[in-house]
Amino acid sequence: MRQVEAVRAGAPRLADLPLCVDLDGTLLTVDTLQESAMAALVADWRRALRLPGWLARGRARLKAELARRWKFDPALLPYDLFLLDYLRQQKARGRILVLATSADDKIARAIADYLSLFDAVIASDGTTNLGGGAKAAALVRRFGRQGFVYAGNGKTDLAVWRAAAAAIVVNAPRRLYRAAEAIAPIEAVFDRRAKPWRGLVRAMRPYQWVKNLLTAVPLVCAGAYFDSAGWQATLTIFAAFCAVASAIYLLNDMLDLAADRAHPSKARRPFASGAVSIAQGLAAVPALLAAGAYLGWCSGSPRSLIAYVVLALSYNLKLKEQPLVDIFVLAALYTVRLFGGGEASGHPVSLWLLGFSSFMFLSLALVKRVAELLRVETQRKKRAARRGYVTGDIAFLEMMGCAAAFTSALVLALYVQGDFASRAHYHPKILWGIVPLMLFWQCRLWLATTRGYMHDDPLIYAARDWVSWLVVAGLGGLIVAAYFPLVA
Repeated sequence: MRQVEAVRAGAPRLADLPLCVDLDGTLLTVDTLQESAMAALVADWRRALRLPGWLARGRARLKAELARRWKFDPALLPYDLFLLDYLRQQKARGRILVLATSADDKIARAIADYLSLFDAVIASDGTTNLGGGAKAAALVRRFGRQGFVYAGNGKTDLAVWRAAAAAIVVNAPRRLYRAAEAIAPIEAVFDRRAKPWRGLVRAMRPYQWVKNLLTAVPLVCAGAYFDSAGWQATLTIFAAFCAVASAIYLLNDMLDLAADRAHPSKARRPFASGAVSIAQGLAAVPALLAAGAYLGWCSGSPRSLIAYVVLALSYNLKLKEQPLVDIFVLAALYTVRLFGGGEASGHPVSLWLLGFSSFMFLSLALVKRVAELLRVETQRKKRAARRGYVTGDIAFLEMMGCAAAFTSALVLALYVQGDFASRAHYHPKILWGIVPLMLFWQCRLWLATTRGYMHDDPLIYAARDWVSWLVVAGLGGLIVAAYFPLVA
């Protein structure tokens, strides 16, 4: 991040000229057209059918229709704080500030009113789209050629800089900076750009891929440790789940923009902060889904992958708002990974594994929801955004979660003493050690949750927890000792 003020011939005079500031990608780190379109479709998907008609009547009309339907809080939008601080300094010195944008006038004025910085607003009005040459013409009519300084960030701003006395370049590629420098003196440069792919990778949440290791559980439970073909298929379906899960995470973040920006930590997510644009996200989603579909087909387990996508989309679009339904769907999203791994490896999920995992995943889903409600309670709120619970439900959900944890341990104990475990292991009695370890681990998660330590998905929390690693090592040791004829 850097700010550079140029000292050139005529520079002192520049400070007396009106400073006209672009909105999309300059003052804001996001594009209001993309934002308003996404918000309109989230509120009512049927509006997608009306978009072509609005666009046929002109880009300005499209912006006006979307702006009229976009209910947003200007305080929550991501601003370029370095540019904003510069504008406040200029305002304090008495400089005239103008918000000059191709965004719709309704959006521009709402932002201008919130900031209380601008002396005038020039924007698209539903008839005229004030972009590129049209914006340059409007500013020349108002201030005269080279009678203003302009702050922008895109190729369309070159037409305005040609008519301006100087340019302020904000978060622009190096080539655009050089082009702007060739046609106008540079008053200041603000560069806080990060490489877009970094934000996109972060939005894909690769740390969440640890949950897809569940695809290997059927192979391990079957004792097929040396089935090379099974492991190859398992790795393929693991990669497939990683791809489609990342696509769902991207889509979920785009659907939850307003709620994320109102959240103290989620506001730093790539889409909410403007590090990644909606357009980039919408391009990445189908690519990831296509990669996942190809890998799923190669693994021989496309049905589980399809079931996961359908469940995940249903959850993100509506079911996450339905109390209890959301918990069972979350548990199902864990379980479907088991089915995918079993189908791909050729070692189907047994009824014992299904019974144990269903109760355990239900407990983990309740951990996640209780942790969210406890955070809401500390913020003195009664309800979390897009959730069907109130803080008064915490005790009930905790009771359900602990009951599910102990039930999963009971099912595991019944499995250990059953014929299937005896046939698959040389020393099945050693497997009894798994029961208290798993119960201890789940009880520890619940203790961490009630104490307010659970800030992530429980499996993500466990992946970062050294005690959980010890439990995993203990489980692995017990399984190895039970499987190999090395213990007398």
